[in-house]
Amino acid sequence: MKDSSPSGGIFDIASKETRLAELEPKLNDPNLWNNPDEAKKISQEATRLRKVLETYSLLKNDLEGLEELYELASEEEMAELEAEKESLQAKLDELYRETLFSGDYDDRAAILTIKPGAGGTEAQDWAGMLFRMYRRFAERKGFNVEILDAVGSDSAPQGIDYAQMIVRGERAFGMLHVEGGVHRLVRTSPFDSNNRRHTSFASIELMPEIDDDIQIDIDPKDIRVDVYRSSGPGGQSVNTTDSAVRMVYKAGTPEEIVVTCQDGKSQIKNREKAFTVLKSRLWEREERRRKEEQMAARGEQKAIEWGSQIRSYVLDKQYIKDHRSGDMRHDPDNVLDGDIEDLIWAGLEWEASGRTHA
Repeated sequence: MKDSSPSGGIFDIASKETRLAELEPKLNDPNLWNNPDEAKKISQEATRLRKVLETYSLLKNDLEGLEELYELASEEEMAELEAEKESLQAKLDELYRETLFSGDYDDRAAILTIKPGAGGTEAQDWAGMLFRMYRRFAERKGFNVEILDAVGSDSAPQGIDYAQMIVRGERAFGMLHVEGGVHRLVRTSPFDSNNRRHTSFASIELMPEIDDDIQIDIDPKDIRVDVYRSSGPGGQSVNTTDSAVRMVYKAGTPEEIVVTCQDGKSQIKNREKAFTVLKSRLWEREERRRKEEQMAARGEQKAIEWGSQIRSYVLDKQYIKDHRSGDMRHDPDNVLDGDIEDLIWAGLEWEASGRTHA
């Protein structure tokens, strides 16, 4: 069992009870729903906390009862009790994973962007490997993947110079957001005639899909829309009409935000999808600003690690290491085929431990 202590151990029951007690007066305030967004946020948090606390209490009682039965059980009865114990363990594990999802946007679709680092062919091939890995992960989970844009590499047959997709499924952003950062590949290069060892980098960016129920103010005058002909990997034309869309936004900062979408033959649909991604990028920019202000207020000097190296894939030595959780795998072929769920859960646990001790 993960936990049988009265305090709740890894579940941090005491702090959850304290937080729920803080929310109760707000929930009982008749003026709460004057601000529907804030009311919804508070109500959802309270519901989540109650579910964890009530389920934990039931499992704890079941565990205590099981321990009493162990003391009285005969040898023949032990096998049945072991099966019950395994069932309780599975329920406890499931509850623990529930506690790892506490973000306001965890239930949303994830917009995943892949960009190769410096290095030309090597980096583009690595980005293509990651592109396949995340698509295979989504397939394994039964998630839906919608490719918004993919620019192939002229020199690496399976490589990409840029790719962006939307992954839709249960808590897609909640799971995938911990994959954001720099991914490092070390291998004997198939593109090097001298069989030398190369190191390549690619960045993964994650944003939640922001829809109309979240207000993002965008002045149409600040947007320039260009249309062009869609192209596939290697630059070949995949459409005979100007259906691809490039949306350029510049307001409130010297930096432009550029979004492209060439997913289908419909320019209208590509405009809609590009606008959705633009809203998500503006949300991301605001979130970054908010976090920087919070860190400054606390006097923290370290940078926000939006692009920090999170994982190394060392193929010639047959291991993969997550630099945050310390978890290692020795089956890189399986990992690159999308078998990454345990690495994601380890990342979520690492993230949760930081929240708990912040």
